Amino acid sequence: MQKEMKSVPNILTTKDLDYLKDMFGWNHTAYKLMEDAINYASDTSVCECLNNASIMFYDNLKTIIKIVKDGQNEK
Repeated sequence: MQKEMKSVPNILTTKDLDYLKDMFGWNHTAYKLMEDAINYASDTSVCECLNNASIMFYDNLKTIIKIVKDGQNEK
């Protein structure tokens, strides 16, 4: 007889971790590119746009780290 699951367990599968690893890599690369591009841009509106993009990618990185920390196997 199977027990009915009342809520989803707070775990991450290997497939989840692989996807999160890819997402982290994409966002980390984009973040570094935006930070580097800011150093070469002279137009203030372009710098502002690059800075906003950089902040977005950095926030994505923090979110991914939080997902991994919160999704560790329950003990």
